[in-house]
Amino acid sequence: MSAPCSRPVVLCLSGHDPSGGAGLQADIEALMAQGCHAAPAVTALTVQDTVDVSDFRVLDRDWVLAQANAVIADLPVAAVKLGMLGSVEMVETVLEIMQKLPGVPLICDPVLRAGGGGALGKDEVGYAMRERLFPVSTIATPNLPEARILAELPNGSADECAEKLLPFIRHLLITGGHGDETEVHNRLYYRDGSRYDFSCQRLPGSYHGSGCTLASALSGRLALGQELASAVKSALDYTWRTLRDAEAPGRGQYIPRRLPLDLA
Repeated sequence: MSAPCSRPVVLCLSGHDPSGGAGLQADIEALMAQGCHAAPAVTALTVQDTVDVSDFRVLDRDWVLAQANAVIADLPVAAVKLGMLGSVEMVETVLEIMQKLPGVPLICDPVLRAGGGGALGKDEVGYAMRERLFPVSTIATPNLPEARILAELPNGSADECAEKLLPFIRHLLITGGHGDETEVHNRLYYRDGSRYDFSCQRLPGSYHGSGCTLASALSGRLALGQELASAVKSALDYTWRTLRDAEAPGRGQYIPRRLPLDLA
């Protein structure tokens, strides 16, 4: 006996990570944990492990459009989560997809670097996201190094980057954890000047896929109808727990445990 799906559907436009730490697998697991259904459309294929990325290939735009259009024609998309795009052409492809989803929240995770530091697209991709995608996005979730690239402020603080970026986007979450502070500070900025600060205990080690996990969890909370600041807090709390319980299956970074043991 079949029944209609009561879980909100989130269309994920992200790259594939064969190590399973980041990319679409992170999206799927994090969205499952929020009680959502992930509809994953592949934007790029990568060669990477838990240490770093060594190569990537962006898919042809027609293939990405075909995947997204098949989902949109069949499923009630409640939110769209962006991960790795990898090219300026893919930025334009996302804009074409979003024209078919008016009013649907777009959560933009500007994936420009892998956890090991390897590039996942030229800086010009980030600038195209800033100029073209940020204006149609509900929120962007860069970490501080990504925010510095997007704001073109190599040594800028989170506040300085936000000031440069908020003319392009309504809400901006700049995540911390890339320094040596004892607490991680995450800052949510609104264009109207409102601001929320969230802090959490810094965990030892480094993690592969933490940004994907956070952005996907936030997408799920927004798809469920949660108010933005509350959704950000829920997503940050969930992500911290996945890092606390992370494991190191390979030679490199820890991978977040996004699902409970009985589901993993």
